[in-house]
Order: sequence, then C-alpha cells, then structure tokens
Amino acid sequence: MAKLSPLVFLPPIVFAALAGLFVAGMQRENSQELPSALAGRAAPALDVVSLGGLLELDSAVLADGELKLVNFWASWCAPCRVEHPNLTALAAEGIPIYGVNYKDAPANALSFLDELGDPYTAIGADPDGATSLDWGVYGVPETFLVDGDGTIIMRVAGPVTQRAIESRLRPAMDAALQ
Repeated sequence: MAKLSPLVFLPPIVFAALAGLFVAGMQRENSQELPSALAGRAAPALDVVSLGGLLELDSAVLADGELKLVNFWASWCAPCRVEHPNLTALAAEGIPIYGVNYKDAPANALSFLDELGDPYTAIGADPDGATSLDWGVYGVPETFLVDGDGTIIMRVAGPVTQRAIESRLRPAMDAALQ
C-alpha cells in the first residue's frame, strides 16, 4: 500500500482556514467602515464659502454647546439622495445639522436642496475639497457627530440610513448627552 504524502492535506486545510477567516470577517460589525482618526479629537476648522443666499456655516458652531451633525454631501452623489429624508427627519426632531457641499457646482447644489428640501441649520461649500480632506472625508456622504465642545464623537461613512441611526447614531447621541 502506497503511503500518502502530507502535502495532500495542505489544500483542504488552507481552504478551511481561508473560509474561517471569511466567515469571521463577515460577522464583524461595521466591517466595511474604516475608523475615523479624528474621533475623540477637536473638529478641524470649517473653512468653507457661502452657498447661494443660505445661512453661512462657520467654525464657531462647532463649540456652541450643542450636540450636532456635520454632513458632507454633493448633488451628484446618489447615496446623498438616499440619506436626505433621514437627515430631514433628524432635523425635524431638532437635531442641528450643518452641511458641507463637496466639490459641487453651486447651481446644482441649490437645485438639489430646492428639490429635496433643506435640512441644514447652516451650510457651506467646499469647492476644492480642502476642508473635507482636513476632516478625513474619503467619499460622500459622510456625517460626523460633534459634541458641544467641538469634539468629534463618531463618523458615519456612507449614507445615514435608518439602521445607522438606530444602531449607531442614537446610542452615541444618548451617551453624549449624559
């Protein structure tokens, strides 16, 4: 009888190990989201320009004593359309939301807000993306929860969905208010 080489068992063992890593990775919560390097640190300045005749955003609001959201968005961003009703609902609850329009034509941004409504307490445009870069934004939409002292508590990369609101945003807001 021929003796089997131990190498015969290597492919099934490697496959099982890779499958186990894949399953473990899928079980991690928020496995697609990179952590924000700014969480727990002071929010960078909001060096933005005015957008149309809308109330202009300035950095003073970051440390105004209120919990707030800072939302980076663009009219050309499909996920921004998806999250917009959720932002509108949060604003209707009294949560201040400050908008930063990212690398967008002003006319397009204003049309977007005319069509879908304006949930923002104040808004500014970031035409060259420099402010977004300072905030660590790597794609829109991204939303930051900022406490009353101007410290970033957390980031939601991607659209603010109902799931993100209930599983991450509300618990972080409740913890920040205590």
